[in-house]
Amino acid sequence: MSSTADNVRVTFKGEYDFGVDDKRRLQVPAKWRPAEGVVLSVHFWKSENQQHPCLLVLPPATARKLEEKMEGMSFSDPKAESLRRLLGADCDDLTLDSAGRICLPENLATKAGIGKKVILVGLFDRFQIWHPEFRAVTRVSDEVLRLEAMKQI
Repeated sequence: MSSTADNVRVTFKGEYDFGVDDKRRLQVPAKWRPAEGVVLSVHFWKSENQQHPCLLVLPPATARKLEEKMEGMSFSDPKAESLRRLLGADCDDLTLDSAGRICLPENLATKAGIGKKVILVGLFDRFQIWHPEFRAVTRVSDEVLRLEAMKQI
């Protein structure tokens, strides 16, 4: 879970299909919407087990944790510097408009293959935005890992 205001917690659960309009605006499910004025952080994301990329959206508390981890990495470690450049260059800040939409940055949407339709996947303390075909591939690999993954809890 993530804290989006001093006393309000938002948990991102479920999976939703949504359309993206010509201005790259995307509706956020009502129960996922943070408090007014909260800035969300969006990152181009492709981890080791992902065949395709997605966009990862972090609320402030989760974004702070990532930033603190990055700040704690050595300045002399070339892998850490590379990671900071990659993550720093491929992110942006988002705010919801009065209709509960976010506007996806063009460069990140293009890089993640985002078109007119997306699938939002809740990850409890963050959520992902997927191209539907990429999500279908990832869903298959998630099912393959299900038994091993369940051992984590």
